Amino acid sequence: MVVLPVPAEVSVILLDVEGTTTPIAFVKDILFPYIKENVKEYLQTHWEEEECQQDVSLLRKQAEEDSHLDGAVPIPASSGSGEDDPQRTIQAVVDNVCWQMALDRKTTALKQLQGHMWRAAFAAGRVKAEFFEDVVPAVRKWREAGMKVYIYSSGSVEAQKLLFGHSTEGDILELVDGHFDTKIGHKVESESYRRIASSIGCSTNNILFLTDVTLEASAAEEADVHVAVVVRPGNAGLTDDEKTYYSLITSFSELYLPSSA
Repeated sequence: MVVLPVPAEVSVILLDVEGTTTPIAFVKDILFPYIKENVKEYLQTHWEEEECQQDVSLLRKQAEEDSHLDGAVPIPASSGSGEDDPQRTIQAVVDNVCWQMALDRKTTALKQLQGHMWRAAFAAGRVKAEFFEDVVPAVRKWREAGMKVYIYSSGSVEAQKLLFGHSTEGDILELVDGHFDTKIGHKVESESYRRIASSIGCSTNNILFLTDVTLEASAAEEADVHVAVVVRPGNAGLTDDEKTYYSLITSFSELYLPSSA
């Protein structure tokens, strides 16, 4: 087995989620299809609730901004008259959501509705997050060795907490010291990693970042963060140059903590 020693100055392990702790297939084959299959039922069930109406308003505003795009789906304003009016609007929202998802868009409006739908699904036990089998034992071991563990994902902090709070391993939120999303900055920008270090209260070289995306790894390195690239089933392939340049692991168990010797 490959063993990658963790530098002695590292006291924080920063984890990406999709493709690192969690199979990409879980997001692609379970989470996103859940939205498409259940968005109409969700809107009909929650239509009168303020949160749902806020979600629809945000989607309508986005639809207005998208009106110049090919295939854009408008969402009519509710006139408040006629029994079929809500159903007409609901169908327009469903069509808009499916159009955005087909284009793999990441608009705030879409992410907000998706987040609220996933929250309801996790709470009802209709969905449970999946983690690679090496993840939870490794994180427990790191914490026992005195490491801090943080999450940095393009998925919202709320979505991250849903994953770690409702998983096939149970509620494992207690294993995470904190969460970061793109509000702190984009993952391909080195400044984001400096902000994370500042927020944690450590130096950038006290952090080891584990990700499957080399663009993120490069940005973290620019900020003097230690990096290992995680190779998992279903992840995008790496070039020969990337394989040569980066430290690679296929399991968290391959990390060796000097402090635990």
